[in-house]
Amino acid sequence: MKKLILLAIFALGTTVATNAQTISENALGLRFGGGNGYGAEVSYQRAVGGDNNRLEFDLGWRNDNSRYNSVKLAGLYQWVWNIDGGFNWYAGAGGGIGNISAKDDRYYNNKNYKYYDETFLFLAGNIGIEYNFDIPLLISLDFRPEIGFINDNDDLDNFSPDVALGLRYQF
Repeated sequence: MKKLILLAIFALGTTVATNAQTISENALGLRFGGGNGYGAEVSYQRAVGGDNNRLEFDLGWRNDNSRYNSVKLAGLYQWVWNIDGGFNWYAGAGGGIGNISAKDDRYYNNKNYKYYDETFLFLAGNIGIEYNFDIPLLISLDFRPEIGFINDNDDLDNFSPDVALGLRYQF
C-alpha cells in the first residue's frame, strides 16, 4: 500500500512538473490602465530566482498642460503559476514613488491659481491572468490596488484601484 501511495505521489508530481511553463527571461511592452491609473504605462518584466518568479517595473505619466503633470514608477515582485498550456495566473506585491504638480482650481483669484507639488509613496498588490503565445507575445489582464501615503495634500486619493490590459514582447 505504501508503494502504491508513493507511486501515485510521484506520478502526480511528474505530471505537474511537465505541465509547468517557464516564463520568458525579459518582456517589454505597454500596460493600458484606467480609472485613477496613469493610462498607458511602459512595462518591463525580468525573470528572477527560479522558473516562475519575476520583477515588473512600470513607468507612467500624465500631462495636462493647463492643469497638472504627474509621473509614477511602480515595482512589483510576482509569483507566476501555470493554469494550462500558455495560460498563467500571477500575484504580486510591491510599491513605488511618484510626483504630481497641479493647479488647484478652488483657489482661483484673478487668474492666479494655487499650485502644489507633491511627492508620494505607495504600496501595491497585483493579481492577474496572462496568455503566452507561441510567438514572442504576452497578453495579460490584471487588477492592481494601490494605497498611497506620505503626501501632504488631502485631495490625493489614498486608495486607487486599477484594471489594466498588458501587451508585451518577450525576449
